[in-house]
Amino acid sequence: MTLLPDLHAASAILIALAMFYGFMNGRLRVEIVSLLTIAAIALLLYVMPMPGQDKYAGLQLAFEGFGHYALVTICSLMILGRGMVVTGALDPAARLLAQMWRHNKTIAMLVTLVVCLLLSMVINDTPVLVLMIPILVQMAAQDGMPASKTLIPVNAAILIGGMSTTIGTSTNLLVVSIAKDLGMRQFHVFEFTPIVLIALLPALPYMWLVMPRLLPDNTRAVASQSRRFLAKLRIAADSPMRGKTIEEARGRLPEGVEAWLPPSTGGHVHRRVLATGTFEGLQEAARKLSGTLAPHWLVEKIRSESGRSGKDLMVAEMIVAPDSRLIGLTPKTAGFEGVAMLGVHHVRQPLRDTRQHTPDAPMKEGDVLLVMGMPEDLQRFREADGLLQLEGGQEIARSGKAPVALAIMLGSVGLASLGLVPIAISALAGAILMFATGCVRFERAGRALSGQVIVLVAASIALGKFMLVSGAAAWLGGIMAAFLQYLPPAGVLAAIMIFVTTLTNFASNSAAAAVGTPIAFNIAAKLGLPAEPLVLAVLFGCNLCYATPVAYQTNMMILAEGDYKFADYLRSGIPLVAIMVATLSASLVFWYGI
Repeated sequence: MTLLPDLHAASAILIALAMFYGFMNGRLRVEIVSLLTIAAIALLLYVMPMPGQDKYAGLQLAFEGFGHYALVTICSLMILGRGMVVTGALDPAARLLAQMWRHNKTIAMLVTLVVCLLLSMVINDTPVLVLMIPILVQMAAQDGMPASKTLIPVNAAILIGGMSTTIGTSTNLLVVSIAKDLGMRQFHVFEFTPIVLIALLPALPYMWLVMPRLLPDNTRAVASQSRRFLAKLRIAADSPMRGKTIEEARGRLPEGVEAWLPPSTGGHVHRRVLATGTFEGLQEAARKLSGTLAPHWLVEKIRSESGRSGKDLMVAEMIVAPDSRLIGLTPKTAGFEGVAMLGVHHVRQPLRDTRQHTPDAPMKEGDVLLVMGMPEDLQRFREADGLLQLEGGQEIARSGKAPVALAIMLGSVGLASLGLVPIAISALAGAILMFATGCVRFERAGRALSGQVIVLVAASIALGKFMLVSGAAAWLGGIMAAFLQYLPPAGVLAAIMIFVTTLTNFASNSAAAAVGTPIAFNIAAKLGLPAEPLVLAVLFGCNLCYATPVAYQTNMMILAEGDYKFADYLRSGIPLVAIMVATLSASLVFWYGI
């Protein structure tokens, strides 16, 4: 092994480090960092081709991720998961859980953890959490266990379930596909499920009985201080406050509402006043200042339509989900239809929050929007823009196509589980059937697919391939093997898992998979160990994302609803990571007899 990597290997390592830094810094969106990674690889190999290759071979390597079967499989599974959600196929399980929470909180918590774990084995983690958040929040409001004590454990159970099958998460599919490209055999769907279930034996009691005790009870804080929204008060032309100073305006505001003026207004009230407060406080502030929380013409239009239809207006809180089209858009550029946005609550994003907190700031996942409209308009808004309604609104009736969607999902997973066809084929066939049967409308396919996931997976495939062919993975594997050779097999597996887990909790699990899989493959060769357990150590490590709120998109979705702080994730997540690393390492040694 050479002391220093060659130019191509060093370049691959630098690009990987830049990608991780981009994810950790948070100034650029994940999609931009991913596309820049692909562009950097393409440009480098075009200007400086690999030995024995022409300049166009590098372009193929950089862009082949977009046509990779793993990406097709991931997109197909997104459509299958979308069909399960929009048809209400999971509603019976939700209703059963809601009934159990009303009777016995302790048993209901255990059943909820197990149900979520089982569902996330075959359905993407995000839809399962989307199903659970309203249930847990509603039960907390009805004197159930506080949501701040249930959301993190339930999220952890969903993540563990997702790690236990090849189709549980897109990261699993990425690791499995990279391993296959390296020459390893294809893992079947439930190949490593028993290993995870063994590790679950000590983890489940911890999530059920210990983790809730480590988390705060934020019920009183939430009850006494409702969520505060940023809003823009539109002051009427005939308002007596026009021309007044902001100090005079503040003197008329109700307690708890803060107000300031947009830049370049000269310190006097004109058309706009920016404010923050609870919904009730903002309503009173708008009345006191003779203004509205949304454009006056839009408010009048919605009220007029409500009057003609005889339907009541509703105000609802909606969280911006990870696949929402609103991410990165401002309220001005979002183009809302049929509803009026009254305010926005910005989610706290530790290590990544670089926004100015104003009503016009770009929206991010986890933000909570306060919107007004008729029930059907709110429903359309939620479905069209990828939102999760947290409070109020009417329940969506279960579609008659729910049994069809459930049968398609079971058929797709069953065919792959029995080894009759590869998961790429069965998942694609299932997605086609979802469209053909009307469970998912083809024109709404964009709501099912996450552009962020697509470009992230494509970039990760390209980076993983570049790490391999450039020799970077072999060089890094040799460096790590020199230190790991003195450890027993369980120690080697634990060290790899901890390395990947650290990357996952502060950057991206897909990028960690792209870098970690070829490195683990090379370490196995240098230490004379079988490759499969080391590659699975990478796969498991990529899913141990419990310790920080920025580790995974579902962690961000529960941040605002549980009123969590960064320390809550550390305090409850690090022990779970330690339990899983220890038990998974021991289980891999036992399972593979190394």
